[in-house]
Amino acid sequence: MDHASVANSGVVIEQADGLLILGFDRPEKKNAITGAMYQLLADALARAETDPAVRAILFRGSDKIFSAGNDLEDFMQRPPSGPDAPVLQFLRRISGAGKPLLAAVAGPAVGIGTTLLLHCDMVYAADNARFSLPFVPLGLCPEAASSLLLPRIAGYQRAAEKLLTGDAFDAQEALAMGIVNKVLPPAELLAYATAQARKLIALPAASLRVTKALMKGGTAGAVEIATTMDAELTRFSHMLRAPEAREAMTAFFEKRKPDFSQFD
Repeated sequence: MDHASVANSGVVIEQADGLLILGFDRPEKKNAITGAMYQLLADALARAETDPAVRAILFRGSDKIFSAGNDLEDFMQRPPSGPDAPVLQFLRRISGAGKPLLAAVAGPAVGIGTTLLLHCDMVYAADNARFSLPFVPLGLCPEAASSLLLPRIAGYQRAAEKLLTGDAFDAQEALAMGIVNKVLPPAELLAYATAQARKLIALPAASLRVTKALMKGGTAGAVEIATTMDAELTRFSHMLRAPEAREAMTAFFEKRKPDFSQFD
């Protein structure tokens, strides 16, 4: 298998036999994603979209953690600015991917570690997987069109419970919500997800692209997702500078519970 990784980048890229594997590999920071990592991932996805040698794409973490979400320190020092911010490039790439996207999730998947799964066509989880969407507890709002996609996939009440409280949920609940296709032991996860990707690689690429586009709603669906992402980003950017978010972030770094009682 061809293997490429940038030293200390936190991203491992592997490609062979039609499959592109994008791996989070920053164990000392629980695979938290920096702006530089988003850029590497976005660039890899852009290349894959036009590379006929890539027929399916698989996201993975380790057998203990998928991703802790955004690296908050990096995020606060370099907040997204402008339409070409690395995280926005990444979100556009996963939402607009014409080729099949799969994910193998073990351990915690926090924030964008969960919302990116809503753009995947197949998601497989280890029985130690744990998902959370802690946007509201951080004084923020959802991103990655999750305010649109999660209610659509899981139903409004289940989505509201997860997005409004930020409470974590396990692999079996994710399966019941429709976020996950199958739950497996951690030792079997990557091999199973890879085997599923191999099934797709063996099928006609044009048929896969057309079927995926039809299921996603074609151009109208893409516009709806893009419009939702833009609306979320506008609110997210405003809330990121608000006192509630500053209190939440300060409390996180000070390892204390935030106090929101002073805010209306």
